[in-house]
Amino acid sequence: MRVQLAQQAQEILGQSDLVIITERVDDVALLIGQMVKMGLVEVLDRHLPRHWKQRRVSWGWTAVIWLAYILTEGDHRKVSVEAYITGMHHTLSHLSGQRIEPLDFSDDRLSHLLTHLSNPTYWHAIEQDLNACSIEVHALSQDVIRCDATTVSGDHDVTDGGLLQFGHSKDDPTRPQIKVMIGSLDPLGMPLATDVLSGERADDGLSIPLIERIVSGLHRPALLFVGDCKMSAFAPQPGRHGRSPHGVSPGGVPLAGDAVGAASGPEAGPPTEGCLDSLARTRPALRLLLYTIQ
Repeated sequence: MRVQLAQQAQEILGQSDLVIITERVDDVALLIGQMVKMGLVEVLDRHLPRHWKQRRVSWGWTAVIWLAYILTEGDHRKVSVEAYITGMHHTLSHLSGQRIEPLDFSDDRLSHLLTHLSNPTYWHAIEQDLNACSIEVHALSQDVIRCDATTVSGDHDVTDGGLLQFGHSKDDPTRPQIKVMIGSLDPLGMPLATDVLSGERADDGLSIPLIERIVSGLHRPALLFVGDCKMSAFAPQPGRHGRSPHGVSPGGVPLAGDAVGAASGPEAGPPTEGCLDSLARTRPALRLLLYTIQ
């Protein structure tokens, strides 16, 4: 918007009119501030490779601003981000302390970022660094970790070897889906490890790599992993990768608030066989596995 200045203002500013640019900030500043406080920019820049010809905006800032856009606009499409940046680049430049241009968020560049994030080597290191920062700063309880899987379906084409595949679905079996396996702090729900997998896979055994990553990242002497009955589809062997199962219920161990507290409290020690049998009779659909790191 262009505003004509009064004579006195013209003499002070040395111009006849004033251009006012309006940008709708909404919650973008709050979202970016929270992600910066989490150390997300530094963690991503530390683990994602940077080419010497790459644009000056780092991968960390690219991801943070893109995530803020997704959350505030409810739009995950890459093609629409560049137009959004055009109308917000003054605000984003001020928040990030660097000049932000629409070309920094072209769909090609965002695709390149996703390629890096889909690399397990980079992603697992990013997970561990973010977990270490968040848990240390907020002193979060790490006694109980829940492992569970879910599916997300959509109207997409199915390709050989792609993520979108037909599989068992509680929602709409006529649409292809992806499967997401998450390990999170219980009861807070903070994710510690995430795997995105093709939709035709069964849940059985998907928690194994998740548990191994969490155990190696938290460096705790004992962790209690809880999940539904599909966690018992595997039988970890003693000493596997230096970790031995402290107790596994063959009939299923339930997850209930008081039971978990009793099983994982510092004075309680590992669940006894009698305790496991008693809990299994109460809620046999859920299982429990307590790892002790040797």
